[in-house]
Amino acid sequence: MGIIVKRLTEEEIEKKGIRDWALWECGISEFDWEYDEKEFCLILAGEADISTEQGVTHISAGDYVEFPRGLKCRWTVRKPIRKHYNFG
Repeated sequence: MGIIVKRLTEEEIEKKGIRDWALWECGISEFDWEYDEKEFCLILAGEADISTEQGVTHISAGDYVEFPRGLKCRWTVRKPIRKHYNFG
């Protein structure tokens, strides 16, 4: 299973309680990452390309992203990222 990117309505964001999730910020950079748990996040600002064996996924402000457990990837942050995130 790969990365899932979609757009949520404001109603869906409220229903999931996303605005109460923790915040994470990252400047322009590149780094490798492996997901020990499934992660859900809402990108508030910025842009990044996530490279995996399946290809490159572009994410940007407004995207709701699901990263599967066990995913190994390389983040290329093109514009500083700010996101709400939750594991599980």
